[in-house]
Amino acid sequence: MKIALISLGCPKNQVDADVMCHALLKAGHTTIADLAEADVIIVNTCGFIESAKAEAIENILDACAHKQHNPALKVVVTGCLAERYQAEIRKEIPEVDAVVGIGSNTALPAILERLAGPAARPEECYGPKTDLPLGGKRVISTPAHYAYLKIAEGCNNRCHYCAIPLIRGPLRSRPLADCVAEARWLAGEGVRELVLVAQDPTAYGSDWGKNSICELLDELNRVEGIRWIRILYAYPERITDEFIAALRRNEKVVPYLDLPIQHCSDRILKAMNRRGDRAVVESAIAWLRAGVPGITLRTTLIAGYPGETEAEFDELCRFVRQTKFDRLGCFAFSPEEDTVAAALPGQVPEEEKQRRADAIMRIQAEISAGALAQKVGRTLEVLCDGVDEESGLYLCRSAADAPEIDGNVCVKSDKTLYPGEFYKVYIEESDLYDLYGSILEE
Repeated sequence: MKIALISLGCPKNQVDADVMCHALLKAGHTTIADLAEADVIIVNTCGFIESAKAEAIENILDACAHKQHNPALKVVVTGCLAERYQAEIRKEIPEVDAVVGIGSNTALPAILERLAGPAARPEECYGPKTDLPLGGKRVISTPAHYAYLKIAEGCNNRCHYCAIPLIRGPLRSRPLADCVAEARWLAGEGVRELVLVAQDPTAYGSDWGKNSICELLDELNRVEGIRWIRILYAYPERITDEFIAALRRNEKVVPYLDLPIQHCSDRILKAMNRRGDRAVVESAIAWLRAGVPGITLRTTLIAGYPGETEAEFDELCRFVRQTKFDRLGCFAFSPEEDTVAAALPGQVPEEEKQRRADAIMRIQAEISAGALAQKVGRTLEVLCDGVDEESGLYLCRSAADAPEIDGNVCVKSDKTLYPGEFYKVYIEESDLYDLYGSILEE
């Protein structure tokens, strides 16, 4: 059958989709981009926050709408939304032919075979969350020169606002040898940049009783062909001398980290069930900036958490101004069903939550623009991602720019630049998000 696979949400979800896609291809199916030409549309959903749920539902409804012109079309929903809202999807969107929990992803080829049969009927398939593969053979859906490496699944942190443990279960670290073997395979396929993903990469191995992220970095650093290793997310309370030493000694690990701190108020952090207070957060930032010269730090914050006072919001604004993160995203609090935070008193009105989030982002816009302006006049090593056909500029990234998250280094060059190759660029201009420069001849 011709299968259109739509994957939404985070890179971890994309890796799951890559494993699904490989299994479907192995079963003899083909993939297709045009939904109108598909025999089956699989929507691999995100269900993390309200906006992600809305996007998932919109994509499911769009997929089902194609049944008007193709009554034989089958629509399958999997991923986080399917895991969490099985009954609701079946009830509210009866056009869906199969709802598949994350623990049953490996059953997709068999499910499609049954749906194609003469006695096909709606399917519901839910295995234990722990049946979700941590790795396995996959396709590479990102551009060929970078790829995500999922090193763990689930989370033990139990932050009161987060539904991930409810959806994905507790932390399950992937065996170190498996991670390294996949990294070698990716390098052999032409991948130059490896992006490590997990809900909390710095907790890697702690479910075995041993924090192993430093050992993993040491092993990945030895993989031939990989030029950059990037870690997404590092929790402040897990920033140790050992971790900083691992960042320093492994030259392929780029000086870049996302510290998802969420807030700076001790009372709010406690209400969030975060494991560290403001002092822990500030110490982690100071250690990283002192121990890893030139490190790029980004973070995420939550505005309008239940009970957040105007004074605590002002404290957060002052913290953002003082700390000067290179990159920052602030989100209005989203009350997720069955989480502790959703039932807390003092829920902040939607309009006020968004006002606070917008105010933080206005502060950060000036900080980010200033940080980029300081790079004008410098020479940076960049990785080429491709060319913007409209402007003719090559879209590249420095070590400070994570793919699909941060901005670009937009490069003009008389000679052809190739995706996956590294170049030296002289930075001439900057704006709010991007840098602009010219290629330096070797």
